[in-house]
Amino acid sequence: MIDLRSDTVTKPTEKMRQASYNAEVGDDVYGEDPSVHKLEEKAAELLGKESALFVTSGTQGNQIAVLTHCSPGNEIILEENAHIYMYEGAAISAFAGVQPRTLKGHKGAMDPSEVQATIRPEDIHFPETGLICLENTHNKAGGAVLPFENMKGIYQIAKNHHVPVHLDGARLFNAAVSSGISVGEYAGYTDTVQICLSKGLGAPVGSIIAGSKSFIQQARKWRKRLGGGLRQVGVIAEPGYIALTEMVERLSEDHKHAEVLAEGLANMEGLKVENKVETNIVLINVEDTGHNAESFLTALQKEGVLAVPFGPNTVRFVTHYDVSGQDIDRVIKKVNDAVSSQLTS
Repeated sequence: MIDLRSDTVTKPTEKMRQASYNAEVGDDVYGEDPSVHKLEEKAAELLGKESALFVTSGTQGNQIAVLTHCSPGNEIILEENAHIYMYEGAAISAFAGVQPRTLKGHKGAMDPSEVQATIRPEDIHFPETGLICLENTHNKAGGAVLPFENMKGIYQIAKNHHVPVHLDGARLFNAAVSSGISVGEYAGYTDTVQICLSKGLGAPVGSIIAGSKSFIQQARKWRKRLGGGLRQVGVIAEPGYIALTEMVERLSEDHKHAEVLAEGLANMEGLKVENKVETNIVLINVEDTGHNAESFLTALQKEGVLAVPFGPNTVRFVTHYDVSGQDIDRVIKKVNDAVSSQLTS
């Protein structure tokens, strides 16, 4: 089975497994795990922030950021298909007690002038704007890279209004490899940033939040409140360190595989590639094959390929470390078989 559902399905490398086995550990709730210290220091250095915090997942990292930045009754501005809004179980409302204010973006990027117009003025009738959230790369937009100037413009508007900016950078390293702009440069136009170690970078679990020392100090308490305080966590921090230091440049292979896949699918009758492939995500519309997303995925699974629905007629494929160029060639053939079978039936 060739699994293209997500880059979250990657398995840890042999080096990661050995590093986990040999990890020097301590109780991280007491601040005594040296492997976690090493990981957090490296992440802060790469992101250009004062401090960093290891958390269990990207969703936990985003939620801790919202909880730390905001007070109940605040409003946060984010793009209408942002992961924080779409795929995190309404946690910003359930936990932080904040109200989302969504804006329609272009390939995941909000218009800075619309962001400025959406920041609430002082009025007894209005919630206070507590946070602006960005996402780079943007999952729902097909792994689109948020333009650097767009991020810079929104950050400057936010500073003028004394509103913090948080970046959901679950796939920020994909953006950096694609654009040639470092993760530190991107993070320079944010107050806080979350990155995932467990997607394209291949670690088995974990994410990082980075920001100022005072922010991370408060975030650490929120992590504890959410049950995210861990003990001998060096056994998963060491694979995360390898992810940050050895698995970044190879992301270009995933991007190339996605381009090859998109080109192969675009040439098939009945399929339309919906996104400009910039990183490791390919979105295809299957409506003209006579399938919807669910029936298409069932047909694909019979051919030995896994993907996920991304709309009534849209299917998402995500390339990653465990998928080779030969696998991509096989997927193209298997998709063609599934499409041809449907069109001739």
